[in-house]
Amino acid sequence: MSGSFGQTVRLGLKSLLLQKMRSALAALGIFIGTTTVIWLVAMGEGVSYQAQQQILELGATNIIVRSVEPSASGGDKNRVKSYGLLRADFRRILSNIPTITRAVPIRELRRECRVNSRTTNINLVGCTEEHFELNRLEIARGRWINNQDNRENVIVLADGAARRLFPGENPIGKNVTVESDVYTVVGQTKPRSASAAIGGSLDSRDYSFDAYIPLETFRHRVGDQIMTRTGEGMNFKGEIVELTQITLTVGDIAQVDETVAIIETLMQKYHEQEDYAVVVPKELLRQAERTRAMFNVMLVVIAGISLLVGGIGIMNIMLATVTERTREIGIRRALGAKRRDIIQQFLVETLVLTGSGGFLGMLCGLMCGPLFRTTRALVTAFSPDLLPPIVYTLEPRIALWSVLLSVFISLGVGLLFGLYPARRAALMNPIDALRHE
Repeated sequence: MSGSFGQTVRLGLKSLLLQKMRSALAALGIFIGTTTVIWLVAMGEGVSYQAQQQILELGATNIIVRSVEPSASGGDKNRVKSYGLLRADFRRILSNIPTITRAVPIRELRRECRVNSRTTNINLVGCTEEHFELNRLEIARGRWINNQDNRENVIVLADGAARRLFPGENPIGKNVTVESDVYTVVGQTKPRSASAAIGGSLDSRDYSFDAYIPLETFRHRVGDQIMTRTGEGMNFKGEIVELTQITLTVGDIAQVDETVAIIETLMQKYHEQEDYAVVVPKELLRQAERTRAMFNVMLVVIAGISLLVGGIGIMNIMLATVTERTREIGIRRALGAKRRDIIQQFLVETLVLTGSGGFLGMLCGLMCGPLFRTTRALVTAFSPDLLPPIVYTLEPRIALWSVLLSVFISLGVGLLFGLYPARRAALMNPIDALRHE
């Protein structure tokens, strides 16, 4: 009997219900495989997200525009050279590039700082309030400079400078002299090791002997024009620089190249000489891409292995079913069932097993976040020090593609691994099948 496709489906379901335990165990393999894929992808996405955020914090979305002194072209050695970034450049960049989420200008200069008989060389940095967060500085005493300080003579000393000028003392509220200007210390930063490619610096930089004053104070107390003595006598050379550096932050790594192109166009339009450099953290960008690719490859491999194991289990059970039902197959063929009817019946049974297991696995996979947080809370309540610190900051992130892919693959696995047993059943000789005991 050939029957309709609907009748074939009913026969397949009836056969599965006759072996409830075997069918449940077969579906369980796909259930575990599907759940595992979604959970592992969610955990991997969570770890990947954390890694990406750490890379972003290092400055992967930062673009640094620097002043660069052009090469000397001869002429008067006493000439005052004007070059570098302008305050007008800063305003133009902000008004013309909507992708920028933060812009931090600075002006810095090497200076001697004095307190009574104690002196030390410092890197005097004129900056704004945002410089603190950009470079991940931390305050040990006092406060950071803020926008209300404007042109006030206030200064924040880095840890090394504070210890050199005020050994064993609290510097807050005391005065320091930088060249001929007197500043009141309002803050001291915590010790900070030298670093590279972090925040607003892509070079190895030691923050220990920085001293920070408001940018407007730098402009009015120190000025744009700096004169320095060259050799003996009255030989001087001077330079006029308005800003040393502008650190720009964009919202997304994908916007970096586009933003750089606009910045370079603007700078070329308003600068006759190449007295600037646009620095992009390409290595950090490449590292971000490598991290993302590494996690994606790992998750694809995990998905493949998990569902392959489940598929082999399905094929194993279906082959055993074919052997057990050989006589049934012979009877159906003798009564007129065609080979395609036999193939359909066994494929229906396989797809029902994998489909039900995949659907239930999907539902369980979507519970990854709540189950993870509940388990973490229970383990913490039992033993607070049992879990490593990273577990407390990790949050699973369900990826929609993993849910769809796991269900699709589970059905595909059922079709692929059910086809061989179905064809084997259909190709049986009806007479030999009827003789089977």
